[in-house]
Amino acid sequence: MNKIETVQPDTEALPVTRLFARFAVAPIDETAAHEAKHVACLSLLDWIGVAVAGADEPVSQIVRDYVASDGGTPEASVIGHPTKLPARAAALSNGAASHALDYDDTHFLHLGHPTVAVVPAALALAEKHKVSGAAFLDAVLVGVETACRVGEWLGRGHYQHGFHQTATSGTFGAAAAAARLLGLDEDRTAHALGLAATKASGLKSQFGTMGKPYHAGLAAQSGVEAALLAAAGFISRPDGMECEQGFGATHAGEGNDGALGLGTLGRSFVFSEVQHKFHACCHGTHAPLEALISARDDHGIAPEDVSRVEITVNPRLLKVCNLEQPATGLEAKFSFRLTAAMALYGHDTTVLSSFSDEMCRAPELVRLRDKVRVATDETLPESAAHVQVARSQGDAVTVHRDICDPLPLAQREAKVRAKGAGLLGADRADRCWQRIQDLKSANAAIDLRHLAEL
Repeated sequence: MNKIETVQPDTEALPVTRLFARFAVAPIDETAAHEAKHVACLSLLDWIGVAVAGADEPVSQIVRDYVASDGGTPEASVIGHPTKLPARAAALSNGAASHALDYDDTHFLHLGHPTVAVVPAALALAEKHKVSGAAFLDAVLVGVETACRVGEWLGRGHYQHGFHQTATSGTFGAAAAAARLLGLDEDRTAHALGLAATKASGLKSQFGTMGKPYHAGLAAQSGVEAALLAAAGFISRPDGMECEQGFGATHAGEGNDGALGLGTLGRSFVFSEVQHKFHACCHGTHAPLEALISARDDHGIAPEDVSRVEITVNPRLLKVCNLEQPATGLEAKFSFRLTAAMALYGHDTTVLSSFSDEMCRAPELVRLRDKVRVATDETLPESAAHVQVARSQGDAVTVHRDICDPLPLAQREAKVRAKGAGLLGADRADRCWQRIQDLKSANAAIDLRHLAEL
């Protein structure tokens, strides 16, 4: 491993791939990154919780058994498996497991899940190369920030065209984190990102199937592979993101490089705005859920008195979480109509077991589901919703929610740690959080089994 170059992230007027390569190898501006580092620690705790809880899901078991059957050099820990496996295999398995429940964090700058793509890649290489906890955290922050910024560069057109940003921009984030952990220089990192450009893939048509969590694993694995090959001298297009017939041009990218061209990369960290899930379903359903819970609890709405429910969201969400008649618990996570009925009937949508096949068939929920209409308003961000609930006596309650409204950092920490306690148990979650805090100054090699008490 080489020492990270001590170059300043002067990003003005650089080509896009080179810009991200320079950011990946540059020292972190600790002042600018202070809040983002704390949020990244919260996302690491969140990742451990959802990955451990998701390890027994069918998709996790299938992928884990698949990579374990190949064997290989024991390099990195795999959640749910007793022995270490090659780094690429561990990244694939842990990535799929951490997205299996669709309960992980989301960034609305690009409508993607950055942590499930980046953390499994960084953990795998950190264990393989016995990297310190502090270096691991730095790489995670660089990776998730890269994923979010690449997602912004690609824009909503990329997402609306049918590409899943977790899989696409997530691959670039995973490659950046992996390159940093390997100590690659700027040129080698550009080759890693160029290779990531030809590997990144994932379609929204897989939503509601095992293909969606597989995307996270593929992104993590591809990031590891791209960086390891670049470290070995592999040559790719070092401008693979922005060149003619490059990733942006061929994947409906909008080329939104205004913020990047102004040199904000490395001088500010948009990852701080990541949203953690507090309902065990697609993040697009969260604003309607919060509004409906308010209608139920604050305005006295009883489900038997409801004559009509209208949910208004951004039209871009219709292809994401508008399954009108879900038949499985997994499909229920992507249904505005069923989750609305669940909320009004008081089912706890923060609990994983609430999303079951039986819930989709419950007669009272189906009747209420069929009273829900989904409307659209292009002026609403994807993080917001208007909800109107009409009662049989003729009056109606209207509630607006935007889950991206600022939440004090202490309050966010309390909510994430409470979620961790629910997934891991209170004592284990507290110990995991303390170990994550200790990583900031740790010189000892990181080990996932110790960190997560596997």
